[in-house]
Amino acid sequence: MNLSCIIIDDEPNAVSLLEVLIGQTTQWQLFGKCYNALEAIEFLKKHTVDFIFLDINMPHLTGMELAGLLPKETKIVFTTAYAEHAADSYAFQTIDYLLKPITLKRFLAATQKIEAAFSKHTVIEKSENKPEDDYFFVKSGKTLRKILLDEVLYFEGEKEYVRLVTATEELLIYRRLKEVEMQLPQPFVRVHNSYIVNTKRLSKIQDNHVYIGDKQIPVSEKFREGFMAVIRQRIF
Repeated sequence: MNLSCIIIDDEPNAVSLLEVLIGQTTQWQLFGKCYNALEAIEFLKKHTVDFIFLDINMPHLTGMELAGLLPKETKIVFTTAYAEHAADSYAFQTIDYLLKPITLKRFLAATQKIEAAFSKHTVIEKSENKPEDDYFFVKSGKTLRKILLDEVLYFEGEKEYVRLVTATEELLIYRRLKEVEMQLPQPFVRVHNSYIVNTKRLSKIQDNHVYIGDKQIPVSEKFREGFMAVIRQRIF
């Protein structure tokens, strides 16, 4: 995929490594290399790129502080030697969070996330193409039960069937979770191989988990970016 990016990092060796990885493994265009936040601000005033590689620990302005000054739609891949900023990074349009030293294996995994974020088949676009129906029917014995979408808290996949959970009951649907996912509109988002959640019903998001009331549901790395892309639309 032909994407454009810049690197913002005060460590020359880190910049050189990313430049080599980009050149050897992608078709991306590296438009620039900035060694501090002020240089990056001036560069971005004159140039537009698809996303940025942004180091967190820099002098004068940290990567987090710089991210807060950039347009909200700026897509970011954070790079840092410290893991403790990971949760805070998703307040922005974060595609990935790379821990230094960045290995080839980890960078290749990041390229898949980055290109998926720009793909036409993102979670957001798929959801926008779905009908905005507010109900569906579930077969229960010989009866078709009408279920309002707003009443559903989450779906949980269990081998050959799916458990539909509302505030008052649980129903079994004898279909695979992937089949159910394809028919659901927003605000339903896949967060794990085993879970689809109603984002309207979320009470909080913390430490790679979402909470619906007292129910704690994991958010896996595979689905995190698609989920956060939806959530970012509601972050103020």
